Amino acid sequence: MFSKTCKYAIRAMLYLAIHSDEEHKCGVEEIATELNVPKDFLAKILQQLTRHHLAASTKGRNGGFYLNEANKDASLLLVIEAIDGPETFTSCILGLPSCSNETPCTFHPQAVECRNSIVQILKKESIRDTSKRISLNNFKL
Repeated sequence: MFSKTCKYAIRAMLYLAIHSDEEHKCGVEEIATELNVPKDFLAKILQQLTRHHLAASTKGRNGGFYLNEANKDASLLLVIEAIDGPETFTSCILGLPSCSNETPCTFHPQAVECRNSIVQILKKESIRDTSKRISLNNFKL
């Protein structure tokens, strides 16, 4: 459902929520190594998240990426829309360009209902809440 870029972005945000704050920043190399993600690709993703004000960064000797308290309260939906765009939840699941409420494909009614449920879950789920559950359950990012 989500692009590889989006999945990397979510994992990076969760990593930052667990391992960073305004006092301790994480470098791209550290995050890439821990998540087993290509460093240059991750750097572009982190820049995109920073441009959308979902992550923060500082340059210099003690620089790196981090999440402030407001970033941690961002919903997973905001991260997904920042990377994959809002059409992630509006485009036809069959890829038909003419599918809409007015001219629905055969899956449209069920797909809309399912997507609306997923959007509501992702809208309520914050980076903070998800990262806490990952830490508590010792899940590997």
